[in-house]
Amino acid sequence: MQIIISNSSKEPIYEQIVNQIRSLILAGELQEGTAIPSMRKLAKDLQISVITTKRAYEELEKAGFIYSIVGKGSFVAEQNLEVIREKKLRVIEEQLSAVITNSREIGLSLEELQQLLKILYEE
Repeated sequence: MQIIISNSSKEPIYEQIVNQIRSLILAGELQEGTAIPSMRKLAKDLQISVITTKRAYEELEKAGFIYSIVGKGSFVAEQNLEVIREKKLRVIEEQLSAVITNSREIGLSLEELQQLLKILYEE
């Protein structure tokens, strides 16, 4: 498992870790039951504080991506891909609603909005 931390990113380090591990799980690169590095090992490998890795692991556990067993470590949890897809769709719908509201406020037509979406989607 390779995690890359960007010190120039505006995103906090723990969020970078969370997002990268979550992406690996959703892409199927980390399978259910797979052990992930201990908080201490990951902190040492990334040369960051154990507190930072602890926070990332807590966030992943809250979101249901990993589970921990005292004395054994942390593992990839079983993923219900349909539930994850539904959650992501809900987020997309909320974001698109905001985009539509902003588009209407500046007088952007549906055709212009679709063209913009197509350009961005194909990048």
